[in-house]
Amino acid sequence: MGQLEAINLLSLVENQKEYSNFIVSEINNHSLRIAVIDGEYHWHSHEDCDELFLVLEGELFIDFEDRTVSLKPGEMFTIPAATRHRTRSYTRTVNLCFEKTETDISGS
Repeated sequence: MGQLEAINLLSLVENQKEYSNFIVSEINNHSLRIAVIDGEYHWHSHEDCDELFLVLEGELFIDFEDRTVSLKPGEMFTIPAATRHRTRSYTRTVNLCFEKTETDISGS
């Protein structure tokens, strides 16, 4: 069910300095998450769900076993299901993530 109100995404995390990742909105069986990262998240994969990242602030690095992708504000990237990866940054970075609501974000 829609919230019928505008949400300013950057204001949700404007004072957040440490790692944070939470659902902002849900649509059908998918969620929009916003995350703040400054450092590394562990290696993992999501077996049943593609994952789309969209950077709002900073620079997000997505490491794969054979390469690294760098995303800057306004850039997006989709990771196919079951693809082992990790995200990291060198400074405070804010990104959006679109994925199925039931996805275990702790990964495996």
